[in-house]
Amino acid sequence: MRNLKNTILFVITFLVIFFERPCLAQEYKRDFKHQPELATIVRNWAEKLGGELWHFGELVTRRNMVIESYKRTSVVTEDGDALLKDMAEKIKKMMDDKVAAVERIMEVAENKAVMQGDDVEPSFDYYNAKNLFNSAPNETFEEQEEIESNGGIENLQMLRQNPENEYGHGDYQGGMDSYRGVVNSGGSKYNYQQDQSIPESEEKLPHAEHLPKTDEIEVTDGSEQDAQASQTPPVNRRFLPLFRNPHFYNIPVNTNHSAVHVPSNVYERSKEVIKGIKWSEELDSTFKNNYEQDPTLSWQYFGSSTGFMRQFPAMIWSQEPVDLFDCRTRSWYIEAASSPKDIIIIVDRSGSMTGMRREIARHVVNNILDTLGNNDYVNIFTFSNTTDALIECFDNTLVQANLANVRALKEAMSDFRTEQIANFSLALTTAFRLLQDFRERKLGAQCNQAIMLITDGVQYNYKEIFKEYNWQNLPFMPVRVFTYLIGREVSDVREVKWMACANQGYYVHLSTISEVREQVLQYIPVMARPMVLNPTVKPNPTWSPVYADVTDPKLTNWLWVTRERNKQRDRFLLYHRNKTLFIPDEQDRKYVRQQKARQDNQKDMQIYRLMTSVSLPVYDRRPNATRVANLLGVAGTDVPIEYIQRLMTPYRLGVNGYAFIVTNNGYILIHPDLRPVFQGILKPAYNRVDMLEVEIMDDDSEPRDFNDSIVDLRKNVVMQSKGHVMLRVKTHLDDLRRIIISNRHYYYMGINNTPFSIVIALPDRYGFSRVQYALDDDIHRMRSNNMIKGSLNQFFTGNWTIHPDWLYCKYSDDKHRFETPEDELLHFLAKIDKAGWKWSRECDSKLIKSLVADAKMTDWFNQNITTTSTKDENGHEFIKRFGITVAFLSTYSGLTRWQDFPQNIGDRDTRDEPHFHQLHNKAIDEVWYKRAVEQHFIEPRSFVYSVPFDIGNENYTVVTASHAIFKEDGLRKAPAAVVGFQFYESALHTLFTKITSNCGDIHCKRTCTSEELYCLVLDDNGYVIVSDDRADTGRFFGEIRADIMAQLLEEGVYKPNRMYDYQATCFRSTDTGNPASRCLTPFKQFYGITQWAFATLIYFIKSTWANEMYPTYEPDQEEMEDPHVVDEPPFKSNEKEFDRRLLINKTRPETCDQEMFLYTLGYKNTTGEAFNRSMSNNCTRPFIVQPVIGSNMILLVINNICLPEPKAILMPDPQEVDYNTSLICYRVRHDAYPRRNYMSCINRSIHEREIELCGRGTTLSVPFVLLLLMLVIRAP
Repeated sequence: MRNLKNTILFVITFLVIFFERPCLAQEYKRDFKHQPELATIVRNWAEKLGGELWHFGELVTRRNMVIESYKRTSVVTEDGDALLKDMAEKIKKMMDDKVAAVERIMEVAENKAVMQGDDVEPSFDYYNAKNLFNSAPNETFEEQEEIESNGGIENLQMLRQNPENEYGHGDYQGGMDSYRGVVNSGGSKYNYQQDQSIPESEEKLPHAEHLPKTDEIEVTDGSEQDAQASQTPPVNRRFLPLFRNPHFYNIPVNTNHSAVHVPSNVYERSKEVIKGIKWSEELDSTFKNNYEQDPTLSWQYFGSSTGFMRQFPAMIWSQEPVDLFDCRTRSWYIEAASSPKDIIIIVDRSGSMTGMRREIARHVVNNILDTLGNNDYVNIFTFSNTTDALIECFDNTLVQANLANVRALKEAMSDFRTEQIANFSLALTTAFRLLQDFRERKLGAQCNQAIMLITDGVQYNYKEIFKEYNWQNLPFMPVRVFTYLIGREVSDVREVKWMACANQGYYVHLSTISEVREQVLQYIPVMARPMVLNPTVKPNPTWSPVYADVTDPKLTNWLWVTRERNKQRDRFLLYHRNKTLFIPDEQDRKYVRQQKARQDNQKDMQIYRLMTSVSLPVYDRRPNATRVANLLGVAGTDVPIEYIQRLMTPYRLGVNGYAFIVTNNGYILIHPDLRPVFQGILKPAYNRVDMLEVEIMDDDSEPRDFNDSIVDLRKNVVMQSKGHVMLRVKTHLDDLRRIIISNRHYYYMGINNTPFSIVIALPDRYGFSRVQYALDDDIHRMRSNNMIKGSLNQFFTGNWTIHPDWLYCKYSDDKHRFETPEDELLHFLAKIDKAGWKWSRECDSKLIKSLVADAKMTDWFNQNITTTSTKDENGHEFIKRFGITVAFLSTYSGLTRWQDFPQNIGDRDTRDEPHFHQLHNKAIDEVWYKRAVEQHFIEPRSFVYSVPFDIGNENYTVVTASHAIFKEDGLRKAPAAVVGFQFYESALHTLFTKITSNCGDIHCKRTCTSEELYCLVLDDNGYVIVSDDRADTGRFFGEIRADIMAQLLEEGVYKPNRMYDYQATCFRSTDTGNPASRCLTPFKQFYGITQWAFATLIYFIKSTWANEMYPTYEPDQEEMEDPHVVDEPPFKSNEKEFDRRLLINKTRPETCDQEMFLYTLGYKNTTGEAFNRSMSNNCTRPFIVQPVIGSNMILLVINNICLPEPKAILMPDPQEVDYNTSLICYRVRHDAYPRRNYMSCINRSIHEREIELCGRGTTLSVPFVLLLLMLVIRAP
């Protein structure tokens, strides 16, 4: 009945509007003919709105006082080549120091291994990082329990800052707290227990009386009493005093000891492992000496070929959610252990490779792929009677073993089918020919080559094939052959083992999945033999590509699946709580908003720490009775990316300038547009981002049709040439919602003895100009001339902050701790004040001097604003009327000052939101700073206004306004500072309504308060700043009126700019069924039919007697009184329809390319005509548009009587690019860009033929009882 009433009401309303609207339109047209002055009225509105905003902005930011403060400064020109050279030298010096530290570890390790004995006590104990407990007296676990009870896991995570959460050198030292934050970031409002597949991360400690006593900690070096200086270790090796160290991101560590990690697949008490752990304890003194010589060193480590890894300083290794870490599969180990390699994996897919054998083969392939890096090339072929590439578009080629290609190969391995009989001749011939082709054409790795044969049996040794392709230049063989025999019931291993032994390879027999990892890794020492046998040839230090230390890339899918489980759970809980409120589409939109808000607040990278590592191989120099070439392991250290960024002196690059580093493969190591994280989870191929994919030319080209100019620049950069070029490029801002198009100067050069090249990009119009403070404002001149009284700290009062990522002053050791960067700065300023101060590398003297000068010149900003707007309105009322919440000033030296206006904050204090200075403390790196500087060259006397995207009519929405202050010195000018303020959108809406509802001296019948007119203000990118309908705030105007937006484009008011995102993440629907194969026996077929019949019967019963079996939902009293509860559910409670709406669409993240169209205001010569036109009488141009002076906005007044016309425009929402093939295949076919072979190639030795060891098999022992029984049965 209620639905019928609603339907009738809707029909009546439609008929009234349908018949009445033409009458209204005719009346409006008659009135409009008598109101030709509307265009003048709209122009007056725009001028008045702009004038009031500009006047208010000038007063509240005290713009003129800021200009006066910088009057005594001058403008100097920065030399691009000199800046680049200085930056490269600093980075080179730092990298040389890290290499020297690793070389010392390598030399000591080789010497200590020679001196080791063969006898190891069975009870030998060591610091096992996975079993360590913290015995430091100040690190009490009662504190943790208190935090858990008061704030839960998230607060504990913030306090503890566990290894993976903050920083550790291995990809997976992770903390479950981090993962909880990632997988639960959708936010559950119901306080239900999380998915039980996520194990608890909190370890229970032994009882307190078992902890070592405090007096057992002995200080022997006379230094301050700190547990990190403890020289006498506790007796029990399970306990070690660990203290939080700011140098290691507040992780509890012990800088006098190292700890050992043993992978889960390695038996930690085996003889070889224990022997290595024992002699490697001698490395502790080297670790400590390195750290004392270079306090900037991060984690140091030695990874053994037996699997264990010794890491300094010691820390507790978190094993949550699962410990997948094995140092031998990390890029720093793999690339140092052997020279680059081309690998072809050929997998037997004959009919016998089914069931468990197929699964073992898949695991073998996956583990081989895990040992490859960006400098290696690989392909997989499966063979039966034919030999085919596993991925069709990979046929007849080898692909770079980057994360994207490796992931594609792994996924393809789960789909291959077994059939027919294996043709080994064809498979081997195909592999040898392809490798020969790459050798002759000098493609691929251009060093080692190998074939990995995975099969369950070979009946013939195919000697003639090896003779033709591999034995032409004996004793040297271009290709090694590694064979993996799979299955327990293998009758003959002779031929498959001979293949490996005759071709300088290695043979492995596998019968269970559990032994796959350890046996596959046996091939690495074999590939390293030429390096071990050529001791006089030293390999180059290996630098790894950028990687995130928090997690293994394989966990990306797991984390995403777990998050979707939690999302699905929340939807079920919401439905069961209140069915009438459950709207799936609304829930999905809410989920997306939650993710975006969480990204903005957490900045994604709080969980992940990006780094690169430098490593060197460690050889076994011990004498042996028989010829061997053992690789002991790899020594290395980490270099955090943020540490390199500090050496790139970003303050000298200025606003909208940046520097980046490119590897020998053309991939990005450091770049401001490197975005490795999506919604808190690492992207599937986060470190395979090419330079071409972040530097986008402004040439309107098709996706991945890269301009020749940028391709040439990439080639020069990769080849470590030195030069300079200017290009016109597009740069996105604000989460790919805005765009800057400008000319940039690129200066580039190589960093010697590394795979890296450095590039700086400077804006053409202002990138070379810098503000130079007056000589009287120099720190020492002020002191020597007695120009100031008191300390330098007097200039740092009130509300202020500095750029948190810049290096102003910092102790190189770990003995000084500060709560904030501001506290650290004040400490050093006090030291600078003292007599005898000398600048050292602890401080950037140029940055500190600029900062102090800025602070001195802007010290007045802390004074209250007392200026009045009119004689009748005092300052307090003036501020209240405009709803200002904060005014701020930010300088090029990273200083940000602000002033709060508590009279306008009101109830907002009670909301748990970060303050302005917590969100916007990065000065020249803030979006409002960058946009203000660019706006200066469009309209110098203007503010840039913005609101949060898609914010709608939410309460307490703030508008941000910013304005750039330039210092002009003759013909030169440089950005000195940016001033701005934030005020409530509601106050702006009130002002907007007041102005547009009054025609002034002109007689008018209709204003923006009339139903016939729809008025709104748009920013320079087409987003609504303020509107008659506040629900439109923050929306892209094309979503509201596409027809009007299309006309604005035609008239040149806006200009579309095509932009690409080559780091995008798209989502593919996943099959929720079990991918495992199964044998359909008659019993299983009968079971399936029975199950179907039973399910059909249950469905029939539920459909027929649903009302009797399941009572109708009755809301309780509270829900009945809730005004938000709607009367009817949004859809019928049909069970089948309910299931479809309630279940989420399960997906998996994939790399993809996306394109979007971002809009900018047209140039003045194209918009002038549009601003002079009036509204037409016949709805052909149903709008008037005028610029809002002194801003980046336009006022748009629309004839609301004219019905919207269906128009399709290009939207700023990202859309996936369709290449008519997969992105992986498209890259393989088109991305043939040059790379530089940086790594040493040592791939042969005359002595290798003397090595006899070439394989091992699974030892199968027959039980004695079974053997005796067989003898009895055979007895006559």
